[in-house]
Amino acid sequence: MADYTFYTNPMSRGQIVRWALHEVDADYDQVIVPWKDKPAAFLAANPMGKVPTIVHHAAWGDRTVTEAAAICLYLAEMHPDKHLLPKDEELADYLRWTLFAAGPVEQSITSRALKFEPTPDQQAMAGWGSFDRTIDTLEAFLSDRTFVCGARFTMADVYLGSAVDWGMTFGVIPPREALVAYAERMQARPQYKAAKAVDNKLIEEMRK
Repeated sequence: MADYTFYTNPMSRGQIVRWALHEVDADYDQVIVPWKDKPAAFLAANPMGKVPTIVHHAAWGDRTVTEAAAICLYLAEMHPDKHLLPKDEELADYLRWTLFAAGPVEQSITSRALKFEPTPDQQAMAGWGSFDRTIDTLEAFLSDRTFVCGARFTMADVYLGSAVDWGMTFGVIPPREALVAYAERMQARPQYKAAKAVDNKLIEEMRK
């Protein structure tokens, strides 16, 4: 049995986790989850029926992790030899911007794609405030650094990089210079390319 069972669909946020799995060189078996008739073992692991989900077949027993951001952070912890964890002085940026991507960036992209924009009065309740404020904040942060933690790639870049990559690919995030440059740095990673090749092939096969 492989170390991980990876429940995914190539046309989903599972692409984020596949990249993370490749970054840690994980031994995993994939289970493709269709939108209908989801496998019983998958629903037992995640009653929400949402991908991605991983089951870690660890020495201390099976552990299920859901939510793409949590899975990324978990994989970095389980594979410290891959040096994707933050140093003490990097921890604040590592946590802040991973969760900024999981919260405001995810919500702002989704709301824009669904053509929902909170009114000025609603922005106080909306966790992302507004799309423009979120993107402006992200652009300012990435304008003077190579990666989330400065000059060194960490697992935070897998998650934030995936959000930026997805948003720009689908034309939701504007192609501002700092964001384009950051996305290109992510796309240049061999592990990113390898993971995307797997998912792109699966998508092609599903469309036949």
